[in-house]
Amino acid sequence: MSSVSTSASGDWRSTDTEVRILRTVQGTIGSRPAAVSVARGLSHFGEHALGWTAIGAVGALVDPRRRREWGSVAVGAVGAHAASIVIKRIARRARPSDPSVQVNVSTPSRLSFPSSHVTSTTAAAVLLARVTGLPFPAVLVPPMLLSRLVLGVHYPTDVLAGAALGAASAAVVVRAEKKFGER
Repeated sequence: MSSVSTSASGDWRSTDTEVRILRTVQGTIGSRPAAVSVARGLSHFGEHALGWTAIGAVGALVDPRRRREWGSVAVGAVGAHAASIVIKRIARRARPSDPSVQVNVSTPSRLSFPSSHVTSTTAAAVLLARVTGLPFPAVLVPPMLLSRLVLGVHYPTDVLAGAALGAASAAVVVRAEKKFGER
């Protein structure tokens, strides 16, 4: 049975099961150079929610009839990212550091929980689906989630929590749109 340990500074670490999952992902999908390259591309696109913000801005420019909805994509992604940063600073979970886990990209911090990339991607995907009617959550979230494991910078619970936080963040944006939309 695995357990979660806490360091003297109060941050919490992984379970043995999470490290095994990371090793499995890296030993299968992550063993392919093309998969690591794609994962790095997703990482750069999702950094600080900049890619999603750009998509929202471009959508607002080219589709003025739905400018507010496209703006919500950008606002939702940035808001979700900000929420994840606040939670990271409270949770203080360190990124994977097991010698058997290969880290394949640099990160702006040593904090892991939740994954900000997955959080902002999920929020953007849910809000993009509202604007376009396309199944973006099913298409965009799993690759971003998996990419964070391939790159060795998050534990499985980090990415799952990021997806949940992103969905909740999108729901807040939708509620705010309904409440304040036609003012």
